[in-house]
Amino acid sequence: MRFPQIQISTTDIQMDYTITKPFQRIQQRRAELNISQPAATVEINTTNAKLDINMDQMWRDLGSKPVGELIKEYAQRGRQEMLKGMSRRMGEGRQIMMSAGKGQGRATIQNISKQNHGPERPGPYNIKFIPSIGSVKVNITPGTTDINIERNAPKVDVTVNKPQIDFTYGKVNSKMIVRPDVQIDVIG
Repeated sequence: MRFPQIQISTTDIQMDYTITKPFQRIQQRRAELNISQPAATVEINTTNAKLDINMDQMWRDLGSKPVGELIKEYAQRGRQEMLKGMSRRMGEGRQIMMSAGKGQGRATIQNISKQNHGPERPGPYNIKFIPSIGSVKVNITPGTTDINIERNAPKVDVTVNKPQIDFTYGKVNSKMIVRPDVQIDVIG
């Protein structure tokens, strides 16, 4: 006896795919950067130094004095010499008056003449430094310098640009070329 047989045959599906790839482009524009540095403010205040040189004593030592001082000095010296001369003449007159009538006559006047015209001895000799030490007086007032610096911070302006993004989605298109199929046959 023969048994019937089942014969199964299949046909696979066949597909055709068309793929469009996705596309992405990103562009980032540079940021706009603006930096400025204001100059620092510098203020300098100075007072000048002062130098005072007083040479009055030096000029006096050298014999050169201001006119007003010379006039006063010569007037004082003249007054003293005048007073000295007056007192000398009064003393000589008294001397003549006291010796008058005592038989001395000419001898008194001769003695007075010898007193007035005798040789004068020069003063003591010594070395004198002209001008004297310390006769020039120097006074220095130092100057000052004040420096004020005011720094200015830099100014930074930044503008950030957003990125530009272009994006296209990808696609998949499919088309069935062969449909799947199952055939079952019974033989026998």
